[in-house]
Amino acid sequence: MAADLLLRTDGLSLRYPGGTLALDELTVDVPRGSVGLVGANGAGKTTLLRLALGQLRPTAGTIEVAGRPVAEDPVGVRAHIGFMPEHDCLPPDQTAADVVATLGELAGLPPRAARQRASEVLDLVGLDEARFRPIGGFSTGMRQRTKLAQAIVADPEVVLLDEPTAGLDPIGREEMLALVGRLAVFGISALVATHLLDDVQRICDHVVMIDGGKLRHTGATQALMHRTGSLRVQVDDGAARLADHLGTAGVEVTVVDDATLDVRVDGDEGRVLDLVRDGADDLGLALHALTTRRGSLDELFLDE
Repeated sequence: MAADLLLRTDGLSLRYPGGTLALDELTVDVPRGSVGLVGANGAGKTTLLRLALGQLRPTAGTIEVAGRPVAEDPVGVRAHIGFMPEHDCLPPDQTAADVVATLGELAGLPPRAARQRASEVLDLVGLDEARFRPIGGFSTGMRQRTKLAQAIVADPEVVLLDEPTAGLDPIGREEMLALVGRLAVFGISALVATHLLDDVQRICDHVVMIDGGKLRHTGATQALMHRTGSLRVQVDDGAARLADHLGTAGVEVTVVDDATLDVRVDGDEGRVLDLVRDGADDLGLALHALTTRRGSLDELFLDE
């Protein structure tokens, strides 16, 4: 059911004035949970977020957020969404407490509840002691934390995070990833738009890859990573013969030396293991070692 999904698009396209095609017939069902929306700069990630927020109207197709069609009631849909923009949008002369509380009120919280909730979420993101300081004196990491706090102040069903680790040093990046990873504990689904595949690999259960406005890959993070895994196989001095045997079955193999070969795992790992075992047996080769090497999202994205 669409209500069980974080996001659903069907033939979603958007062409900007001037002819640039930002999204091209994107059809994808995105489950709830922690989801990475990955792609290079200009891939269409921010455009998709803006369509989800109702800030843009699609040229064609439809988009739903948490089962709600955006075109039918964009304001109503936004009431269930928190948004953390990439750009620096915080007023430097205001305190974090004032900004987060004000945005909580704009999201529908009564003033007293908004102030209390702002205090709670600023404490959650590690800004309890700094909440009454002007934002103009904040570091990049503190500004990113403030933006995350305002995104979750009204306890949304879904948060859209646009490059949440942008500009952060390694420590700040680690801390931000930990905070985003905790959102699921509070029942908040997160769509994390980023070009940093390692971030997604570490905190997201599901990944959607887009390139040039088109869907490239989608699926559970671990399952996609296994698609680019490989087996390091060690046999008697017959690696080349086993490689030829596996090649006839359509398996991609790289011979490392006379006794070692790397066998690509593309989807069904069990099938590949069976082919290696049966191939070695057919050729009378002894299997000395089988080592699984899990791939990475970077490999999948670069794989043509």
